[in-house]
Amino acid sequence: MKKKIAYPLSHQEPCVTSRGVLHSVLALGMAFIVIQGHAQSPVLPKGPLVKVIAVGQTAIASFSEMDGLIEAVMQSTLSSQLPGRIISLKVKAGDAVKAGQVLATIDDRETQTGILRSQAQLQQSDAEMRQLQIALQRTQELKAQGFVSSAALDLAESQYKAAKAGRDSVGAATEQAKLTQSFSKISAPYDAWVLETYAQTGDLAMPGKALITVFAPQPLRVVMQWPASEKSVLPKLQDIQIHIGRDVVKPLSMQIMPNADGVSQTIGIKLDLPKSGAAAKAVPGQQVRVRTSGSSQAKGLVPSAAILRRGEITAVYVAQENGFAMKLVRLGADHGSAGVEIWAGLKEGELIAVDAVQAGMKGAHAVR
Repeated sequence: MKKKIAYPLSHQEPCVTSRGVLHSVLALGMAFIVIQGHAQSPVLPKGPLVKVIAVGQTAIASFSEMDGLIEAVMQSTLSSQLPGRIISLKVKAGDAVKAGQVLATIDDRETQTGILRSQAQLQQSDAEMRQLQIALQRTQELKAQGFVSSAALDLAESQYKAAKAGRDSVGAATEQAKLTQSFSKISAPYDAWVLETYAQTGDLAMPGKALITVFAPQPLRVVMQWPASEKSVLPKLQDIQIHIGRDVVKPLSMQIMPNADGVSQTIGIKLDLPKSGAAAKAVPGQQVRVRTSGSSQAKGLVPSAAILRRGEITAVYVAQENGFAMKLVRLGADHGSAGVEIWAGLKEGELIAVDAVQAGMKGAHAVR
């Protein structure tokens, strides 16, 4: 009878433990391979790609700026040419009017009476002239027949000529009365806008007393004051730019006043504006900047889109290893398409974002 050999339990446990360790080692190895694969694969940024440029010096013409004021080339202050009460005022400030349109009416009863008087005198003169003309014809016939002397004929002719002259004088007086009567209606001298009214219905109008101011919307011009001490270096037309808001306008012509103002010690310069573009939207009284260019100088310029404006803060985004950092800057003059001048806050060679809005987004990174 064979005996069964029973292995102790302590001999079976090492077998099970060895298999568990083997599985654990394989699992750790696979995890290490996966982690290593992830570590070696590049992590692509998710933010926008923002183009950057290097800060440097750019040669640009130097300039000086002065304030200018837009005014209408054609502006008129209308007043009455005869005294009388204003019986109607048909316009107010801001109204558009056409040439010849009646703006106000003065009481014309007195002038109408003068016209009636002149017309009656004219009719009387016509009757007297016709009577003397008939008498002259009769005298001429009698003189041909030898019944009257030459002196009688001369007298008839002189009487007729005097009556004709008197008739012409009365006719001229009638036309004068009609012209005076037309002064009772104040009309627009050209197509215009009403700038201001200085009277109301019922006020007394007097010759020389301003009633209405009108101006033509086009053409316009800019008036600036140049220091009299710099008369020897007056600007040239091709060196002048007019900044109306963000728009730049070149003047068509320039007129320099021949005298200086005794109080301000300045010389007036008038610059005619074109009738199209930004100048067509300008209005009289609007303030503009007049820029006169000079010699070229090296200046640090950045694009206008690269500047971040938040209230009184002005900054740019400077490229860093992990994105962008906002940096405060002090701005100088705006040179339009050439860029904005940077006075302080940047060093030459620093990379800044061309678009400040995109550079401020999360995950934004630089690309050249």
